[in-house]
Amino acid sequence: MFVTDIRKEFYDVVVNQRVALFVSPDIDALCACKVLQALFHCDQVQYTLVPVAGWQDLGTAFMEHKEQYQYFVLINCGANVDLLETLQPEEDSVFFICDTHRPADVVNVYNDTQIKLLIKQDDDLGVPSYDDIFRDDEEDEEGDGDDSGNESDGSAEPSGKRRRYDEDALERRIERQRARREWEARRREILFDYEQYEFHGTSAALVMFELAWVMSKDTKDMLWWSVIGVTDQWIHDKIPHMKYVTDIATLQRHVSRHNHRNEDEENSLSIDCMRITFEYDLRLVLYQHWSLYESICNSCYTSCSFKLWSINGQKKLQEFLADMGLPLKQVRQKFNSMDMTIKENLREVIEESANKFSMKDIRVQTFAVHFGFKNRFLASDVVHAAAALLENVEKDETPTDNFIKALDCLSRSNLERLHLGIDLAKKKLKAIQQTVASCICTNLILSQGPFLYCHLLEGTPDVKLFSKPLALTLLCKYLLKTFVCSTRNKRCKILPLIMAAPLDVEKGTVIVLGIPPESETSDKKNFFGRAFEKAAESTSSRTLHDHFDTSVIELKMEDRGKFLDALITLLS
Repeated sequence: MFVTDIRKEFYDVVVNQRVALFVSPDIDALCACKVLQALFHCDQVQYTLVPVAGWQDLGTAFMEHKEQYQYFVLINCGANVDLLETLQPEEDSVFFICDTHRPADVVNVYNDTQIKLLIKQDDDLGVPSYDDIFRDDEEDEEGDGDDSGNESDGSAEPSGKRRRYDEDALERRIERQRARREWEARRREILFDYEQYEFHGTSAALVMFELAWVMSKDTKDMLWWSVIGVTDQWIHDKIPHMKYVTDIATLQRHVSRHNHRNEDEENSLSIDCMRITFEYDLRLVLYQHWSLYESICNSCYTSCSFKLWSINGQKKLQEFLADMGLPLKQVRQKFNSMDMTIKENLREVIEESANKFSMKDIRVQTFAVHFGFKNRFLASDVVHAAAALLENVEKDETPTDNFIKALDCLSRSNLERLHLGIDLAKKKLKAIQQTVASCICTNLILSQGPFLYCHLLEGTPDVKLFSKPLALTLLCKYLLKTFVCSTRNKRCKILPLIMAAPLDVEKGTVIVLGIPPESETSDKKNFFGRAFEKAAESTSSRTLHDHFDTSVIELKMEDRGKFLDALITLLS
């Protein structure tokens, strides 16, 4: 059921208990986890933190902890399947689910005792009403029982009367069965409409921050984590632009409140102080930690606008730099080393030139944080750094180690780790840009009718990196935007994209991901989760639907052909 008073129905219940905290591996979930950990530290709540990468992990973690714990908090996992069916818990186990995945499963919504959904009610949920999907079978059985009773009692009646009784009973039963069949058909239709698209709701970190705010325990750190959570949703294309703008406006009010509260304090300019500011900043990735030239080349927005994979695009970039009047020596060195005179009004200079090159929205609403006098980070810098640490493939470390490192880089006491994450993010963004350019130049993107399809071959540079869902999502998003900019085929501009990358060569599996069509006004609703399930079912393809995002699956290499054929038939 939906929790209406998050403080009373969630926090006050767990505050004197031991809690198991299951967290999914995405940046928003990490931020929500940090906020909740800070609250638990305030009130000395005992908890165990367990990272869970998919449904199998969640099942294993629950089996290990169900004896010791009664209360379980699930962050960014668990809302979109029937959890009681999946985990088969005891009747006294209670699950608090703070999950952005929509639609929420109807059984979770209407279970009053064990499932508590910490989900913002102002999201467009559209849950079907109880009577449309649940019905008491007892009513039907009682009706049938009455009829059979009538028949036996009527044995003393003349046979003509009894026959009429039998006919009436039979008609009533047939009428009831027909009504039931109609109800079931309508139920299937309602559920299909409700569950057809997967999308994301309000950031889990923002929900947790608002809990802290209601209890007057919110700090600047918590506010910064919620900013990162919302920014993560925008960067990984989970929410529409309007939703991002609305959430940013909510956060801006909290930022103003915190900054106003700290104006009187003497430590507002101390060496270890933390300031969060609302910025109208450039859509250039990591530009403050890179050279301006590298950042322009590896940002999706500028790369697509200039078409940098072509020779003409490179010329256009040189013209753009000339128009800004910045010396190449300055543009190619690290941002920190650029002349102060250039840096002072850099944003305005870039925006002015960008307008001439029809890049009207090169600036975007975001937040920056200042730690003391030296370190300044944009929210997007931290998202890229944390994602790179979370899916680091350079060292053979376990997913749990990477999870802990990504969690650590969000603390302001661990700036070294954040800088390490930023270095990894640069390598990742370069790899994405090179892969996109090679896919476009070698025409790897094929139109399959109702969707576009691209398959990364084994042996492609950095292919190991794209076996991870966040990196593959970013590649998919960049690739689709680039393809839409480069193609002349108008029909292809409105198609979704399915991407496959090698996952485990020994097992012969690939990871497959589908994203909705590219458009600024898109509602980001993804229909591939349902389509993948149906296609796998109809062709008996060997697939594994283990990810919390239903639009990401694992597939046996040999079954790829028949699986794609089934998808084409299904979506045509």
